[in-house]
Amino acid sequence: MVIVMSKAPNGPTPGYLVWRLANRWRVAVDRALAPLGLTHAQYVLLSSLFGMERSGLRPSQRELADRTGLEPLYISKLARSLEADGLIERARDLADTRAVRLALTDRGREAVRPALDTVQRLLDRLLAPLGGQDGSRTEAFVRDLTALLDAPLDPPHQQKED
Repeated sequence: MVIVMSKAPNGPTPGYLVWRLANRWRVAVDRALAPLGLTHAQYVLLSSLFGMERSGLRPSQRELADRTGLEPLYISKLARSLEADGLIERARDLADTRAVRLALTDRGREAVRPALDTVQRLLDRLLAPLGGQDGSRTEAFVRDLTALLDAPLDPPHQQKED
């Protein structure tokens, strides 16, 4: 007689917890930014663009997609919508006509500043159980999250035999 031991975890799996936290964060940011007329996705694009511009960059949609982790097609749709709202400008790159460069307008800068403050306060509340943003547990949490984000998730390419 063979007894098979289940490897099912007792309690939630790490993947489930990551999924739950990501969804909880997105909903909390959406709710906090609603009075400012922004969604979480719009905030991600605007705040990332704001940070890149402060570093002296004028990113392409592709570069912004790489920075945010959002799909390039989604960035393109968001950018068109934010352009229509007067928050960003889109312009063809003169050196690479396939690329579209993005820049905040004055109105976009005015919109992103209070949003940054709002999300900062929300982040303070999220990280309070770990000792706040400067706590050692938060530093370890950030290191662990970074390691997980750096882990390859795509299936390995199968080598073709000749």
